[in-house]
Amino acid sequence: MRTRMPLFFALMAVLMLLVACVAPAAPAAPAAEAPAAEAPAAEAPAAEAPAAEGEALQIAFTIPGMSFPFFVHMEKQIRAAADELGVEIITLDGRDDTAVQLAGIETAIAQGVDGIVVSPRTTEGLSAVIQQAIDAGIPVVSVDRQVDGVTGLLAHVGADNVLGGEQQGQAILNLFPDGAKIIELLGTPGASPAINRSAGLHNVIDPVANIEVVCQQTANFNRADGLTVTENCLTANPDAAAIVAANDDMALGAVEAVKAAGLSIPVIGFDALPEALQAVDAGDLYGSVEQFPGEQAATALRTVLAFIADGTTPDPNQIFLSPKLITKDNMSEAERAAEAGL
Repeated sequence: MRTRMPLFFALMAVLMLLVACVAPAAPAAPAAEAPAAEAPAAEAPAAEAPAAEGEALQIAFTIPGMSFPFFVHMEKQIRAAADELGVEIITLDGRDDTAVQLAGIETAIAQGVDGIVVSPRTTEGLSAVIQQAIDAGIPVVSVDRQVDGVTGLLAHVGADNVLGGEQQGQAILNLFPDGAKIIELLGTPGASPAINRSAGLHNVIDPVANIEVVCQQTANFNRADGLTVTENCLTANPDAAAIVAANDDMALGAVEAVKAAGLSIPVIGFDALPEALQAVDAGDLYGSVEQFPGEQAATALRTVLAFIADGTTPDPNQIFLSPKLITKDNMSEAERAAEAGL
């Protein structure tokens, strides 16, 4: 018995060693774990493929701020178009803050939206994040305001703001064939409409020696700023004969300042907002340039959806609607005339 015990323990030790070596390999891998190696594919941007059958496509619509009546109307129109086309619009309110608008686009990218329609607060402030969206395979169309410094943008849809500014300039020449001193209210610095509308205005008035811009200041596309800046400009230049504003909010602020000063001088706006159209009808505003924002928004949405559906790309990829100066003589041609009750 004593001679067998060492042999018994030796055999047991060998058996335990064999079991320890073989046991881990014996069980089959759980079925649920088999696809683990393919997990990264699930992280690919949703925009790389159309939404699954039965699911509505999600399009992010990011704008400088819902505090601007122009963008409120544009958002309403793109949502109406989306309802007709059976897609979902996710509105991102930039709150007139480039950082807020940028953060909203980052969130949209992370959520894997199918497309983005963007009106950037400034031409360059969102370049990096828009490029990030494009690189992630999300089709992006800019609307109204252009974006610089990106490659691969699907399209830009907007009004020809230079032409709109030229129409403001031509109105000044028509009103003052013998010359005049005028005030110019500029939009948000760095915003493409502010840049292009001013360029168009000066294309027309600069070659005419007897038209002088005696006060040119930004009022940030804002009514309160339009009022304050106009007050200051009129105080320094009481002989100013007209005011040209890069949007209607500033123009309506200028109208308040003109009335408060006891003056009666023409003010020309841009956007043809309902309130501005009413002011034109009442004789408080000479005119406003219509740029058809509802059609801009709907066109931008259709452009994104066409690309998602079958890869259609617009040629050319700069789609410009022709603006039109609205005065009392052609009020019915304004996109929002009915909304203004006219």
